[in-house]
This record gives sequence, C-alpha cells and structure tokens, in this order.
Amino acid sequence: MTVEIKNIPGQLPAFWDRNVIFFANMHSILYDNIEGLNRLKQQIRGVDTYGGRLIPIINIIFKGDNNLLVLEKPPDQTLLRYFEEDLDLSLPKITILSHSVYDTLHNQADKLIHDEISPTLTMIHQHNATWVDGFVSDSILTNLAKTLNKPTISSLEGSKKGNNKLLLHNSLSEKGFPVFDTLPASSPDDVPSCIATLRKKGYKKAVVKAQIGASGIGMTNLSTNSGNTDSIPDHFFFEGPCMVQGWLDETVANICHMGSPSIQLFLNDSTVSLYDITEQILNADSIHEGNLSPPPYLIKEDLLYEELFRQAAAAGSWLHEQGYRGTASVDFLVVENCGNMEVRVCEINARITGATYPSVIARHFLPHDAWLMRNVRFARPLKDTSLMKMLDQTGYLFHPGMQQGVLPINFNINEDGNVEKGQFLCLAKNLDDCLLILKQIESILPLSWYYDRD
Repeated sequence: MTVEIKNIPGQLPAFWDRNVIFFANMHSILYDNIEGLNRLKQQIRGVDTYGGRLIPIINIIFKGDNNLLVLEKPPDQTLLRYFEEDLDLSLPKITILSHSVYDTLHNQADKLIHDEISPTLTMIHQHNATWVDGFVSDSILTNLAKTLNKPTISSLEGSKKGNNKLLLHNSLSEKGFPVFDTLPASSPDDVPSCIATLRKKGYKKAVVKAQIGASGIGMTNLSTNSGNTDSIPDHFFFEGPCMVQGWLDETVANICHMGSPSIQLFLNDSTVSLYDITEQILNADSIHEGNLSPPPYLIKEDLLYEELFRQAAAAGSWLHEQGYRGTASVDFLVVENCGNMEVRVCEINARITGATYPSVIARHFLPHDAWLMRNVRFARPLKDTSLMKMLDQTGYLFHPGMQQGVLPINFNINEDGNVEKGQFLCLAKNLDDCLLILKQIESILPLSWYYDRD
C-alpha cells in the first residue's frame, strides 16, 4: 500500500490520538554502540538533562493528559511552572529513572518491574497508558514494553533501520535521486583508497560517516591530500561498513554552498506529514547548533522548494517502509553548481530531533510565523529564577497572545542547580525580528554567552 503524503508546511499535523509512557533514553541514541556513547558523553556535558526538552511537547504529540514521561534527571522546576502556569501547556506526569538503572533492565526487566523495587518502577508498572515510546526503540525499551504488555510506537528494527544512513543512501541511489559520491569502507584500512578515489574525482575534502551516528559522533572530515586516517575510531564500524563521501563545498570546482535545510516529518500508520521546513545552524565541523524557519533563501513553491519536498516525500516513504512511526527530520545539502541548484539528502534522524521540539512549540503558538532556536552556554552558571526574571521584567519572555518573544525550552543544570546551558526559542513574524530579539537579550544579561552544539 502506498503511503499518503501530506505537505502542510507551517502547521502541525494530526499527531497521535494515543497515550504513552515515553522514555527519554538519550543515552541509547546509538543503540548498543557503547564506545560511541562514551565519546558522546566526553564531548557533550549533561546528556542526561536533554530529556527536559520533551516536557512541553509530549502532550501535544500524544493527545490527552494520561502520558508519563520518564526522564534521566529531574527537570528544572522554574521552567515547569512557566510551561504550566504562564504558557498554559498541558504537561505529562514525570518520573525519574537514571540511565544506569535503565541499563540494568536489559536482562531483568520482568523481575524489576513486577517486584516494584522503587517508586519509579512502581509508577511505570501501574501507569495505564496504552503505548510505550522513547527517543529510540532500543532493545531495553522493547523488552520493557513486552514486560508491561504494551506495544511500542516503533519496533526496534524500524527505529534502527530508520536511523541508518547507508540504507537510506542506497535506497535513494537505486531510485535515481541525486546522492553524494559514496564509497564503502569496511575498516580504517579501506579508507585511504576511498580517499584517493575521491581525490581523483576533484574533491579536496571527504567525510567518513558511520551508518548510525548523532550529534557529530560517527562523522569526521578529512583532507583528501593529507592521507591521514588515524583519527577514525573503531566505533565508526560498529554497524558495519562506513560511508566515505565526497565533500561538496567551495573547494570543489563550480560549487557554491547555499544552505542546509531540513524538513520535519510525522509518520503514522497511513500518512507521512511534512509539516515544517527549517534551516540547520551548523558549526565549522557541520555539527548542529540550532535551527531557524523559514530558510532565508527559499521562496515558497519555487523549483528548489518543490524539489526539497519531492525528495523529503521519497525519504519519508522509505522511512515508513522500515516500520518507523513518529517524528523525524530529513536533512539536506543545497549547492549551486554552474548556476543550477542541486539538492541532496544527507540523512534522516528518526526520533524527536533537535528541530522537532522548537518546531512543534513554535507552530503550536504562532503557526506560519518565523522562529529561531539556539543552544546557548553561559560564561558562568546562573540561577534559573534570575534568568527568567530578567527576561520577564524586560518584556522579552514569551506569553500566549504575544506576537514575539523568547521561550526557554530547556535548561541544562549543573550539580549546584544552576543553568550552564539552555535552549532558547525566539518567536516573531520574520527572521530579522527573531535575530534582533536574540541580540537584545544578550545585551541585557549580566554575563556573556556563546553558541554551543546541540
């Protein structure tokens, strides 16, 4: 059966008419790749606080008030009050299950759940939501769901295949879509010959990608002239052969980089909805630092716009075939080649992504308007109440009915309970106003900040 495609940019789709126990299993984002996870924890501080981003959107994606959100670390109470009392958002019930305890459920889920050895496990066992879901459907989550006698939104196979870059690349290539020049490498020893082949094709740089990666883990850029492949760790090959791809930018003759757009998807059993088009804000290493919408170089319904949605529909249909259900993002590269625009799919992220939560919140409050989300790390930690008070007293803190403002989505809290980093969503009629809000906020705060990776 052919899945129905709905193009509804700027408005939210009809999300799940289901209730859920949702595990914020951020530490499972690379599934069983422990070495990759250790690298992720080395490079990103406070991974266990990232689940807080889910709090304002779970009851939007899963309709109703019978949802349980299982976080890895307690959320910021000041933000909870802001969401519930000021923004009038319905929030899920929240309980805390550390990643270390979640890990122990792998082989003894039945015993631990039914023995109810902790209040959290008791709450999970007794909660009457019908479905189970998470950032990813890993083996622990699917075992838990089986123990609870509840279905998962996505199967382990659908979740894992849906995040596999090589499978998507092969499918798009077989269907005749433009793809990156790609060579497989089964081990680090294979990479030099792949690099040499790409150098002969005119590439100055190449990228090595693991089949499954996230937040810059499982991806590295190499010069095709250096011949140095010592930096490629074994965890890149955990799922099998890597992809060695030609890097398209101004170092290639006749190429001009235009942008890195992303289309937001929602997949239910019969439909793939394409509900927002965003631009990724990437650092020099192509690691995600934020998002904005709409991409400033796009004109609605021109040829480039239509091509992005055509390829997103194909990628979304492929994702649906894998058995994945839920929110996802299709990431693209757009370049100008000898005056012609070219679009290539980079990857799909089959989960609640770094663009999902700002997009859902923005479209919930101000459909069709502009938004900008940045990850901000402060030069020194500050109290959440002080930060919220400064934003509110200066008139920047968003409240329902306002046409513009800043909406803090999540705070990454240190051991002292202070805000080290946060995700801030600027809402306005156009992107210029979003950027102006961010600039003005920086000027009123008593300490400096810098933009950080997602």
